Amino acid sequence: MQKEEKPREKRNLIVLTGAATLLAVAVNFAVVALKTHFKNRKIKAVPGSNVRINLSAPEILRLADNIVTHSKKVHDAVASVPLDKVTYANTILPLAELEAQQFPLVQSCAFVKLISVSEDIRKASIEAERRIDAHVSVCSKREDVYRVIKAFTSRGDWISSEVKRFVQSLVQDFERNGLNLTSTKRDELQHLRAQIDEQSMRYIRNLNGDSTFLLFKDVELLGLPPDFFKDLDKAENGKFKVLLKSHHMSPILELCKVGSTRKSVATAYGRRCEVNLSVLEKLVQLRHKLARLLGYSNYAEYAVDCRMANSSAKVFEFLEKISGSLTESASKELSLLKELKRKEEGEIAFGIEDLPYYAKRIKENQCDLDFGVLKQYFPISLVLSGIFKICQDLFGLRFEEMPDAEVWHQDVELYSVFDLSSGELMGYFYLDIYTREGKYGHTCVVPLQNGSWINSARQIPVALLISQLHKRADGNPGLLRFSEVVNLLHEFGHVVHHICNRATFARFSGLRLDPDFLEIPSLLLENWCYESSSLRLISGFHQDITKPIEDEMCKSLKRWRSSFSALKLKQEILYCLFDQIIHSSENVDMIGLLKHLHSKVLLGLPMLEGTNPASCFPRTAIGYEAMCYSRIWSEVFATDIFAMKFRDDLFNQNVGMHFRNKVLGPGGGKEPLEILTDFLGREPSIQAFVDSKSHDSLV
Repeated sequence: MQKEEKPREKRNLIVLTGAATLLAVAVNFAVVALKTHFKNRKIKAVPGSNVRINLSAPEILRLADNIVTHSKKVHDAVASVPLDKVTYANTILPLAELEAQQFPLVQSCAFVKLISVSEDIRKASIEAERRIDAHVSVCSKREDVYRVIKAFTSRGDWISSEVKRFVQSLVQDFERNGLNLTSTKRDELQHLRAQIDEQSMRYIRNLNGDSTFLLFKDVELLGLPPDFFKDLDKAENGKFKVLLKSHHMSPILELCKVGSTRKSVATAYGRRCEVNLSVLEKLVQLRHKLARLLGYSNYAEYAVDCRMANSSAKVFEFLEKISGSLTESASKELSLLKELKRKEEGEIAFGIEDLPYYAKRIKENQCDLDFGVLKQYFPISLVLSGIFKICQDLFGLRFEEMPDAEVWHQDVELYSVFDLSSGELMGYFYLDIYTREGKYGHTCVVPLQNGSWINSARQIPVALLISQLHKRADGNPGLLRFSEVVNLLHEFGHVVHHICNRATFARFSGLRLDPDFLEIPSLLLENWCYESSSLRLISGFHQDITKPIEDEMCKSLKRWRSSFSALKLKQEILYCLFDQIIHSSENVDMIGLLKHLHSKVLLGLPMLEGTNPASCFPRTAIGYEAMCYSRIWSEVFATDIFAMKFRDDLFNQNVGMHFRNKVLGPGGGKEPLEILTDFLGREPSIQAFVDSKSHDSLV
């Protein structure tokens, strides 16, 4: 077990209680300007972390080669074990130890491409990852190792249920790579995978390469703010060029007062890359072939088999139930939207392209929310301190900054995480949240070292939270938009999940979990952004942080969240059904299917004439094929947990600790459904989610 080192000097505890929180934040603002220069820091080691940082480009490549060499040595040793001599110690344990030991080294090579300002280092990171991936691909096809592991499974010598699950996971990985097939079929499988990869990338290249634009006069873009026009080029005739990209399309559909402009933009956007229809059709055919080769009836069954949903039939049942339960609320929403359009534009038919504009209009009129004013209540430092406080009170954690630890940029901070009661060191996380050139452009969490507990030796988890937040002109932390606050708390939920995971095997630790389950804790935590008592912890007027956000504004935020959500969700369900149907049936008429689903799911709202959304739906081309349902699935069960366990007592630490131990702790060591059922005392339900969509509705 990793023991906690007693500090030689008193640390600055970030999370405090009561008035001390405000004092700590105020002091924090002053301390920012007084910190010792980055270059003069005395660097201290991080006990228990095997993550290597600030490696040079040659060091990254050497480390990658060493990783491959050692991994091959271990796999060779396992492969050499006689089939009648296999034991846990000579077969399974070496592979488990290899995963635990090498993961932080692999990540040391890989994560720098996301954060380094040096192009040479980013290139070395990409090359190192390529070498490691190539080796992992070879290992996944080693028949000699597969035979030894299968020999162990035939003995049934399970030391524990988690060992059994680990071995079954190893076997499953091999068999999904065709190791239980004949060599001829295995070759066919690899050929199919190569074809699928090529078609997927072709689909994405076509989308990314599309440079189509439309031309509009300024009067045709009435309602767009001045900042929008700054981003537009002009044609020779003086008209504005609007690209068929989301950063141009979304503002027009939400803000433009001219209905004909909204329709022409939506139509052109839906006609992009018509060649992609045939690419997607070919892609789906190849996926079905791959699935049948592996013994599945269709690709959807193959994709869902290893997930919480477990079967395509269950996904269909889930989506149909959610869609049906939303019909009444969605019908009311649609009637309201149609009436507003009738008042403003006469008898012109309401179309799918009108949804974003009129929904936004009604929400703004009835919620009375000014997000520009709201932003003044979310200074970055105060939000972070509030997030720490929420997690301390809820999950029994303590966060302590390590100011002298080695980091890769002066803006990066490293924190230790301790159990609040026992003082046990649970793990570390790096915060790299400010924008800089060359850095990854989105907010995400990267596991750097997975926790494990193998052979009585504990390895503690280490995580990295990356974002692209902006400082003020004077270099001090700036203000956050409310959406950034929600996103930051969501991602911090992943940090907490990673740190609190107590799985035995690194494979089941960190964020290497069933994707249907992975997002549930973070989506659950988002609820604390909409409750008055928790919002007061993460908010304070930037000129006087003792003044938190007002209760009435909190109520407006809550109404905003759920208002007009039924129609929006039905639109998402439409595409989830499309994705599931094409991957569970052969030779589907995709355009005909989309038209049918529009009529059935969206209450008779027709698909825009001449459009073909299947040609510009990248989620079903790569990354989420047959799995688009997963986000809704996670949100539904996160809502169920919140409603049953937290809504009436946000900071009940008994419930929070129960959640930490029962849900966050097991990781992938138990089935997700078993985990949630154990915590809830019953199987998860969709009812709380359905209720939440109508509880604060504006209609």
